[in-house]
Amino acid sequence: MMRERGNYFPEYEAEAQKVLKEVGYTTGPLSQHVIADIAEHLGFTLHHVGDLPHSTRSVTDLKNRKIYLTQSQRQDHDPRSVLLQALGHYVLGHETPKNYGDFLAQRVATNYFAAALLLPEQATVEFLQKAKAAKEIAVEDIRDAFAVSYETAAHRFTNLATKHLGLTTHFQKTHQSGIIYKAYENDGVNFPQDHTGAIEGQPSCKAWTSRAVFDVPDKFSAYSQYTDTPSGTYWCTARTERSASGEFSLSIGVPYQHVKWFRGRETTARATSNCPDPNCCKRPPAELTSQWAGNAWPSARAHSHLLAAMPPGAFPGVDETEVYSFLQAHSGS
Repeated sequence: MMRERGNYFPEYEAEAQKVLKEVGYTTGPLSQHVIADIAEHLGFTLHHVGDLPHSTRSVTDLKNRKIYLTQSQRQDHDPRSVLLQALGHYVLGHETPKNYGDFLAQRVATNYFAAALLLPEQATVEFLQKAKAAKEIAVEDIRDAFAVSYETAAHRFTNLATKHLGLTTHFQKTHQSGIIYKAYENDGVNFPQDHTGAIEGQPSCKAWTSRAVFDVPDKFSAYSQYTDTPSGTYWCTARTERSASGEFSLSIGVPYQHVKWFRGRETTARATSNCPDPNCCKRPPAELTSQWAGNAWPSARAHSHLLAAMPPGAFPGVDETEVYSFLQAHSGS
């Protein structure tokens, strides 16, 4: 659905614009003060607590119109985005998910809504169009202009690139182990897939920018690379970020015909990927195979996606008993 729509959802853009207008937002990065005004306008009070259930980023008490957030200083997610996603469920009229597909659709919607508030459509499109005219599109410039994370800026670029700039693109968030955590494409790049068509959880090609960036000594600048693949030549730019779960690369890429609009197009770094051909990087070299085939027995680390491909419960991954007990304790009842 995201691919078919160019990852652009006008209904969520409209809701975000409506909320911003109602609180009198005009321009500039969305401050915590304005976000607090949004919560108050929607009828919610905010409460920072030290005992938020470990399986949650936020908990909303719909009965008493309270939103609980962590007061911890160590967070992998922008606290503004976490709060705006919580408010998004209310603004978009979500009900308890009926199934896993419903849950995922709601996650897409609230992530989009939060990004559309942090990087409003009109201001962001104007910024991108100026960058395109100057042939200087760069994700880090979007990040800096709107005071958001690189990941949020990259996601938002995929929302607007096709609709407003006429550019097809792809995005990857890849763990240092090579496993893809998030991905999107509408430019024909050949992401690895399992038998169900899922990209997340699959190993990225070792020749891709999303893997090569981990070995670049200069972590201050973005790393750009051309990669020749069976589906065409792509240019990608990537950065790495650390989190509690390890180091990740965040990369945005476009087909060769679009690279003229981007900063970093002059890079001389180039690689060849033949994936999904197993001889590209999945199958060990013949010399190593002859030495060690039959003589190695690794013990695999169990990844959560292998244990629960279809997580149970209305809110997958959340301990509902823990959440209800938390709300009971904080409601004073």
